[in-house]
Amino acid sequence: MSEQNESSVKKLNWGILGAARVNERLMPAIVEARNSQLVAIASRRKNASAECIASYAPNVQNVATYDNLQSLLQDSNVHAVYIPLSNHEHAEWALRAIEHGKHVLIEKPMALTVTDIKLIERAAKVHNIKVMEGFMYRFHPQHSRVREIVDSGVIGEVRNTHASFSFMMRPSRIYRLAETVSKGGGAMWDIGPYAVHTSRMWFNELPKSVLAIADYSESGADVTTTGIINYGDGKFSQFDVSFERTRQSEYTIVGTKGVIKCHNTWQLPSDEPVISWWTEDGKIIEERLLAANHFNLEIEHFSDCVLSNKAPLLSFADAKANCELIEAILHSAASGKVVSLSGN
Repeated sequence: MSEQNESSVKKLNWGILGAARVNERLMPAIVEARNSQLVAIASRRKNASAECIASYAPNVQNVATYDNLQSLLQDSNVHAVYIPLSNHEHAEWALRAIEHGKHVLIEKPMALTVTDIKLIERAAKVHNIKVMEGFMYRFHPQHSRVREIVDSGVIGEVRNTHASFSFMMRPSRIYRLAETVSKGGGAMWDIGPYAVHTSRMWFNELPKSVLAIADYSESGADVTTTGIINYGDGKFSQFDVSFERTRQSEYTIVGTKGVIKCHNTWQLPSDEPVISWWTEDGKIIEERLLAANHFNLEIEHFSDCVLSNKAPLLSFADAKANCELIEAILHSAASGKVVSLSGN
């Protein structure tokens, strides 16, 4: 694109509510997206906003910095906000942002209860606001390629999936265990949404029930959770998420004729995506795709939805389904019982 054409592209003005660690990836994505520009960031920690800019977007000029979140919402130059706050704060600040007329991209999970997601959905409809849950991985082209393979029928009917997401907890990340599960602490609310989301993506059926087991820290946060989701008719999904295992970021889809594996779901921009698949007739394929920045693609998608008044790829229905399943998993882990999901 020429410099003249680049300057004529309509852009969405973004503000960020919180100087969270994820800004290391998200902030450059906003800056580099063709249809976005960063205009403000706020944090309740004094000077944290300025430090975040200096660390992750040092060459960007004229970004307003605030030492309280409300001031950013009152900034008329901000059209959309990204919310990377603590999990239990997502719903509150999403509702505040919507009331101020800001479009909202919420870092997963959108909220800790389906009830809160319904409140956000209702407010967004009243104020004509776009809202999306921030599953950045969903925008990486490798998953579209996996979908093509599944839809081709080469592995037959999908009967099982297995998602594994884990990393060893480092001292700098111990804050993830500071809150109880009820306040959004622990592995299930942190990396569990990815495992549940990638598991659900390949079934046409709604989950019927779930059985889960968890290991808890002294704070009441789960360090490891694993379980089985029952989709009925012999279709199941296994998942495991943990802060006490080596890094895993993968999912496997098992069909009646073959298997597909996505080897690295949390791609870094420079990572080479690898998909492998094999079939009963002896075919073994490994595909290496072009690297891509899924944070950048997520920002461009949401900005385009706002600028062109289009529905986001990830809907409220999707957010509610994911949250309902996580709530059931946590209930099952706490009670030791199989938990049925509503409507099934």
